[in-house]
Amino acid sequence: MNLILNLITSETSITSVLIIILGLLLRFILTFCQQLWVTTYHHTMTFMILPFSTYTITKLISGNIALSLGMVGALSIVRFRNPVKNTFELVMFFALITLGISGTVGYIYTISYFSILSSIIILAYLVEKFYQSKNKKLFSFSFNEGEKMSTLTIYTKKVDTNLANNSFLISKFEDFEENKNIYRFASKEIEKLNYISDKLKKENLSNIISIEYAQN
Repeated sequence: MNLILNLITSETSITSVLIIILGLLLRFILTFCQQLWVTTYHHTMTFMILPFSTYTITKLISGNIALSLGMVGALSIVRFRNPVKNTFELVMFFALITLGISGTVGYIYTISYFSILSSIIILAYLVEKFYQSKNKKLFSFSFNEGEKMSTLTIYTKKVDTNLANNSFLISKFEDFEENKNIYRFASKEIEKLNYISDKLKKENLSNIISIEYAQN
């Protein structure tokens, strides 16, 4: 009985539970910030299991050079083949790994890292909301990257000022080699993208090279 009690109240067990809870809290913070890609079952489990697994591995190999080398060799055969939709998702996976590693040093470092990381995410979200209230855009895709977005790409012969100033524009590029201009738009509502292309066809059809649609 004392053995079980000591195991439950040990620093390793407390840190393990703390890391799992912080991973789950980070998932809810991202959901609050409209990062809807984390709401799936697989991502929820990843946010709890990945930092705990990293903490366990780091705890096992710390202080043992032979075991460390063996673990590096074993992990080198692991390949992550799951497609990452955006760089932020990849960064969050690294953040979860860091959360687990920091627990090995001490839970104070884990809480400090989590607090700073959460503050950055929430602050960026609030700043973006402030810009939106002023009818301005701080980010191109902003915090809607987790949602299904329709994209429209228009290739034109000459520069089109109306397209360049459109609020749904996320990128523009002038290809000097092929002598064409590329405008890319994104919206959750495909009707708005249809309006952009239909309007261009009516006003400046001769300037269009091609129009392409896609959905994430």
